[in-house]
Amino acid sequence: MCGIVGLLVKDPALRERLGELMMPILLGMSERGPESAGLAVFTGAVAAGHRKFSIYSGAVEAPWDQFGEAALRDLGAGSSVSALANHAVLETAAPPAQVKAWLAKRYPGYHLLSVGHSIDLYKDTGSPAEVAARYAFPALKGTHLVGHTRMATETAVTPERAHPFTAGEDFCLVHNGSLSNPYSVRRKLEPLGIKFETDNDTEAACRFLEWRMREGDSLEAALAKGFDELDGFYTFLMGTSNELALVRDAFSCKPAIVAETDEYVAISSEFRSLAKLPGVKNAHIFEPKPEQIYLWRV
Repeated sequence: MCGIVGLLVKDPALRERLGELMMPILLGMSERGPESAGLAVFTGAVAAGHRKFSIYSGAVEAPWDQFGEAALRDLGAGSSVSALANHAVLETAAPPAQVKAWLAKRYPGYHLLSVGHSIDLYKDTGSPAEVAARYAFPALKGTHLVGHTRMATETAVTPERAHPFTAGEDFCLVHNGSLSNPYSVRRKLEPLGIKFETDNDTEAACRFLEWRMREGDSLEAALAKGFDELDGFYTFLMGTSNELALVRDAFSCKPAIVAETDEYVAISSEFRSLAKLPGVKNAHIFEPKPEQIYLWRV
């Protein structure tokens, strides 16, 4: 049992309050996922030619000042690092392959969480309240976010197995449920050169969908193929640089609820976590239908 959290603000005036508005939703999912939590937030794109790399050090305190100096020296002028606890966001014009090789050589204990022009990602073990305080979630700003609280049922409780999962650039996925064929999906993708980092079933779904989009599918077309390829019980919530998408499997035994107003779209596993949102009494509230794609754009 896990909790999903999604929020897209339609009103640009609310972008400064994205994290603040999200907090009651995340905390409301604490009982569904007390062991780890994570959040991907999408902001305005960085400068042309630059990307952001979200990095987890694994240590309680990391020497981020030294890391920033090394990045400036090795990855080129204009590289910068903003750090918070054991997470940092590296912005650089260096290509992803160069950054990944540099991290593997210079900082093999660090874990690359996400890559893109808009995405920042934070995830860690601990209760949702602890993780939110550690990374100052209430202060987050942006257009939309995808979050998760995890209660592990099949794999270990570690930061890398926490959600959201990412693949490619500016794409993330969270999952409540259990896939029955993740290893079949892996056997299909690994010969194509797609590498997996964990034994979590959610990673298989994430990499499958990103592969389909990299092959030219839209997110909607990739999800349509996912209904045929991904077997099991699931509610998937996904984010791209300008989209928020939600789907449930054919049986829809994993809960989801949506509240939509002229100002926002909010998604959770239970209505009670949406009850404190402004104007929710007048929201269009509904339960997503089985195998139907719900997609909202910024």
